[in-house]
Amino acid sequence: MSGGERRIALAAVAGAHGVKGEVRLKLFSDSVESLSRHQKLYVGGAERRLLAIRDSGKTAVARFEGIADRSAAEALRGSLVEVDRSQLPPLEEGEYYHTDLIGLPAVDGQAKALGTVVAVENYGAGDLLEIELEGGKRSLIPFRPGIADLEDGRIVLDPEFLA
Repeated sequence: MSGGERRIALAAVAGAHGVKGEVRLKLFSDSVESLSRHQKLYVGGAERRLLAIRDSGKTAVARFEGIADRSAAEALRGSLVEVDRSQLPPLEEGEYYHTDLIGLPAVDGQAKALGTVVAVENYGAGDLLEIELEGGKRSLIPFRPGIADLEDGRIVLDPEFLA
């Protein structure tokens, strides 16, 4: 990885599909289109060209260059399918990639350090930030204006919401 370029995971390999080296993918992004527009993908850290991808409901089925049989496909199970952060489209104002939030300091309205963002979860009702507090305890808070705001590379949050 040159120059500390960060990668963003778009999918994970769920297992082999058929006998010709195709793999089932669990998509983290919205659609197969978001994967198919990338020329360069990394599968388990190795650069691979995506030859074909099709949607099949909750999962997608993909074929990568150099993976030609079931055992090669099966060997990729659990691998992340990633792209370089710089390959992603520029963000609109107010948009963010989950990976950009992880590691950010969390502070209260008076800029007092409260903890660090260690994960971003989404159970269907909007993003939740998992904050690791100073003592090692963790707390999930809604990533919503007035509760947790992204400002100047920090998450400014309302301590009332920290369980």
